[in-house]
Amino acid sequence: MFDWISAAMKRDPALRGGVRPLEILLYPGMWALVFHRIAHPLFELGVPFFPRLISQIGRFITGIEIHPGARIGKRFFIDHGYGVVIGETAEVGDDVMIYHDVTLGAIGWWQKNLQKKRHPTIGDRVVIGAGAKILGPVKIGSDSKIGALAVVINDVPKKTIVAGSLGKILKKKK
Repeated sequence: MFDWISAAMKRDPALRGGVRPLEILLYPGMWALVFHRIAHPLFELGVPFFPRLISQIGRFITGIEIHPGARIGKRFFIDHGYGVVIGETAEVGDDVMIYHDVTLGAIGWWQKNLQKKRHPTIGDRVVIGAGAKILGPVKIGSDSKIGALAVVINDVPKKTIVAGSLGKILKKKK
């Protein structure tokens, strides 16, 4: 149940040695996962209102928004955390690490033919850099790395490194 604590201890050098392990109690990512681990089973049971209330309290306290419907794997670690958004149909594998300001989001309500699955699926042992945006029902293969500020809107094969943004001019005013 507390597998994210061991993940934090393993991945964050600031927590190693002495009494530093107690500092995990100060990590917003740890608290966001506590709230999610409470809200998610209630969401799965179809309990109305309370899963969202719990997730919004977690967001208020931590600055991290994890929809109670999101499926989060074992030993998930959010480092720094502020600004992280994980959408309702997102699925995150085991041993995944993400940094602050990451979005696992949908492509938007205005899109035609919206599928039931609107958010990304992240494989095992993936690292997602600060500010990265992974949008839509894309799949990120296991053992991949998504660079800081990358915008990903297409599937990524396993063991792949992705960097850069997809921004381009759509229309230029005269």
